[in-house]
Amino acid sequence: MQRSDYLLSQLDVLEAESIHIIREVAAEFERPVLLFSGGKDSLVMLRLAQKAFWPAPIPFPVMHVDTGHNFPEVIEFRDRRATELNLRLVVASVQESIDAGRVAEETGRRASRNRLQTTTLLDAIEEHRFDAAFGGARRDEEKARAKERVVSFRDEFGQWDPKNQRPELWNLYNTRIRQGEHVRVFPLSNWTELDIWDYVRREELELPSIYFAHTRRVFERDGMLLDAETGFANRGDDEPEFEATVRYRTVGDASCTGAVKSAAQTLEQVIEEIAATRITERGQTRADDRSSEAAMEDRKKEGYF
Repeated sequence: MQRSDYLLSQLDVLEAESIHIIREVAAEFERPVLLFSGGKDSLVMLRLAQKAFWPAPIPFPVMHVDTGHNFPEVIEFRDRRATELNLRLVVASVQESIDAGRVAEETGRRASRNRLQTTTLLDAIEEHRFDAAFGGARRDEEKARAKERVVSFRDEFGQWDPKNQRPELWNLYNTRIRQGEHVRVFPLSNWTELDIWDYVRREELELPSIYFAHTRRVFERDGMLLDAETGFANRGDDEPEFEATVRYRTVGDASCTGAVKSAAQTLEQVIEEIAATRITERGQTRADDRSSEAAMEDRKKEGYF
């Protein structure tokens, strides 16, 4: 007899939805790829992809768009996980794009390679003929991401037009594209930052050490604490560096990713901290998204993640 009292937890529902999306895209597209930075969201996606095809291996490669200005702890972790899981890791290098004259290095105090990732990403998608790219974006992060569909259409120039997105009814996804077009797929669309951390705890996922409190040399700019150890952020003479106990809520280009003061050294402490905060992680930690409310939307229209 069928049980009528079977209930799923919030994480079970989110996990089932994400696995359904991953399987659907793997079935419908010829050459999908999972964008993998070594950060918490991409690590959750990696676990979901493992579960989606277990006991078979993940049937598509993972790709990191490497700015060359990453935190060393994250790159070491990325490479180690790729080796442990026997993943095919594709590294698309922004430095190679600069060397080839495809993009020009920014200059000045606020110079960053974050925007330069767009060209590198689109070139890699064209080179490897990827037709679907799984990304870890969540709708709770900021306004532009909230406009995304789960299967988000990109035209032949890699551009995103929020007014030209296809309707998604229930869990029915439009996966039809023409030659030269591709889609970005966001299995974590309906997750929140707190959901991610709860899932990390439940699945006992290892994360890069910079997600937890540690002592780091930083400097303050516009109310944010930027890294002073790697030398990627162009610190001015009027921006003295100092030591602080910090952690990172997100990882990315070290030149524009801010740390937050924190004493949270365990998963439980981080979860308590996230549950109490009222500021989104991008609003608190990404300098490039603070330039205007439309900053992320502008970059997405250009072909950004």
